[in-house]
Amino acid sequence: MLKFRIYFTFSLLIVSISAFAAIDRGRVDSLKTLIASLVNKQTVADSISINRLNQLATNYFESNPDSTLFYAHKAIDLARKTNYKAGIANGLVQTAHANFFKGRSQQAETEFAEAIAIYKDINDLTGLSNAYKLHGRMDNLLARYKSALFYLGMATDINKKLNNGPEIADCYKNLGIVYFSEGQNSTALDYYYKALYITLKSNDKNSSAAIYNDIGVVLQGMEVYPKALEYYRKALNLLQSTNNLNGVGTINENIGEVLIAQKEYDKAIGHLTKAIKIAKKQDDKDGMSSVYTDFGLCYSHKKQFTLAKAYLDSSLQIASKYKIVYNQAYALIGMATMYNMQGDFKNAYVYATQGQQLAGTLRNLTVRSNAALQLNKTLAGLGKYNEAYQMLNRYNELKDSLNNNESIQKLTSYNLALDFASKEKQLAEQHREKDESFRQRIKQQRLINAIFLSIIAGMLTVSIVYYRQKRKQQKINAMLEDKNREVLQQKADLDDQAQKLNNLNVLKDRLISILAHDLRAPLSTLRGLFGLLQDETISHQQMLEMIPSVLKKLEYTSDFLDTLLFWINSQMDNFENSAKNFHIKDIVAYETESYHEQARLKGINLIDNVPKEVVASADPNSVRIVIRNLITNAIKFSRQDDTIEISAAQQDDHNYVISVKDTGMGMSDEQLGKLFKSKVNSNTGTNNESGTGMGMLFCKDLVEKCSGKIWVTSKQGQGTKFSFTLPMGALSEQHLAVA
Repeated sequence: MLKFRIYFTFSLLIVSISAFAAIDRGRVDSLKTLIASLVNKQTVADSISINRLNQLATNYFESNPDSTLFYAHKAIDLARKTNYKAGIANGLVQTAHANFFKGRSQQAETEFAEAIAIYKDINDLTGLSNAYKLHGRMDNLLARYKSALFYLGMATDINKKLNNGPEIADCYKNLGIVYFSEGQNSTALDYYYKALYITLKSNDKNSSAAIYNDIGVVLQGMEVYPKALEYYRKALNLLQSTNNLNGVGTINENIGEVLIAQKEYDKAIGHLTKAIKIAKKQDDKDGMSSVYTDFGLCYSHKKQFTLAKAYLDSSLQIASKYKIVYNQAYALIGMATMYNMQGDFKNAYVYATQGQQLAGTLRNLTVRSNAALQLNKTLAGLGKYNEAYQMLNRYNELKDSLNNNESIQKLTSYNLALDFASKEKQLAEQHREKDESFRQRIKQQRLINAIFLSIIAGMLTVSIVYYRQKRKQQKINAMLEDKNREVLQQKADLDDQAQKLNNLNVLKDRLISILAHDLRAPLSTLRGLFGLLQDETISHQQMLEMIPSVLKKLEYTSDFLDTLLFWINSQMDNFENSAKNFHIKDIVAYETESYHEQARLKGINLIDNVPKEVVASADPNSVRIVIRNLITNAIKFSRQDDTIEISAAQQDDHNYVISVKDTGMGMSDEQLGKLFKSKVNSNTGTNNESGTGMGMLFCKDLVEKCSGKIWVTSKQGQGTKFSFTLPMGALSEQHLAVA
């Protein structure tokens, strides 16, 4: 019972501390854990998991659109498997949003169309309004203003029915952007201020910053530069505590454009550099094209025309490829401006006329007047004064229209600003009242916390006593574990020593087997020869004739003892394989010559078909032992008129394969299965020759030490073929190793 109370107290303590610490701590996002589980498991996800994937795609858009595409595609795939329509539509909206942001408008339009159809089918008004809004934003980017206003109007109406304040504000902001693109700055400002009031009231920093930026763009177009900078900096301050990289990049670009207008080109380049880094990181085609044009204008004014042209060319290529009409016109006019500054009116005319034609498709008076001004300068420079005069009149008409419109806009802006300041003051008062209420709640909470801490202190005392007792028990357990580990280590050491003794015993058995296997026959032959000499069975002349053969046998036996000692050394732990390049032909020729007489006596045809140019990289002595064993084994199990052939060929780019093939007795499947795995009971040869059954194990050991492999194919009564591989070597004649 006491133990239960201690555990209960300790658990309550942990829960209490966690609750206390959570007062000022945000909720941990578990979406990444979800992704890892879904990616690693081949299971069908439920609707909750798919919704979380789509939410993660939404959250990543401002900082990493590529992640948006990844998570949205994952959600779509899982949703299609379960026929979860809402999940499919939500994923399609996210991929469409990221695709038109990256300039893939045709693909985005297809995805929007499918998503809208699904939302209508399942009567999902929230999803439908979001799809309409994003479709409108894409249409504005493509200069399809009528379509943009239609979709944004539909989205606004739905959100008003749903009483969704944040989405209403976002629709107002996007309507303001479209009206600004059409040149209706007064209407644009009206929508911007409506949206700003809603976002400030809900303390939405990202949305408020975006609207501050949009108002700054309008003021910049009206050439009210100080006021425009004020709004841009307000927006930038709000974004400092967020991860909205897209917004930070856009604002830096806008500040750069104002500084260009104020002829502060170096400061402008600093802000434009920040903007282009973010645009490239996010693969923002619209942003990259626009910033490149700004760079081009900057360097044109600084008389660095080569650099200016490079930036303007890049901008024009991106805008043309992705059909960003406003940026395309902006880049063409920028190119004409640069050539006019250089006095190259011929090239300026090409770009000025294209810019004029494209600007005519836009409703923005500023763009159209700038296009007319640059074409006027070009025509005048080319001496086409009548056409230049007509274009000057056109420019003056547009400028007069722009100035008249600006007068209305400035008045409207002033009135709206006053109205907004009043509303902002009311809002500040509301925030002050909320802050006061919050402070009162904090005081009450502090009192509760003090009581709560007193309870925790009591529980901590109990926990400390329990902890000390637990630590003592743990120390005793640790001492017992140390003693147990010592005993286990001693046992392991004894086992290791026993294994080493067993290995030495195995080595001794192998050595005895080799001596019995490979030295018995040559020693018996030599003993017989010397017996004949001792008994004077042969004449002096016959003895002289046999001396070369005897010397050859002695030389071969001596060489064999050397190779045997080498194999014994190879079984030691400290043996190092001395691989070098050598001709395989040298070793095979030597061994076939040594066993030629033995094969002739049995009526066996021993053939050396190894090419001279085959060069291996291995230990020659190890290879010599392997070939000797395979030849003697083939002679042992071959009959009169059988053939033994030694050959070599290239297996691949790195290895040669050496084969010893005979037409002798062959082996059964049972014998083949045991051949390289353990000591076998050796059968007697065709002339009742005996063996130890260990020779193939020795061959396998030595081949593997040379980084090769050995195998055998055989059919009983038809013959046997042993093959092994050696690494390929390459060397010049003067550096060949002597085998």
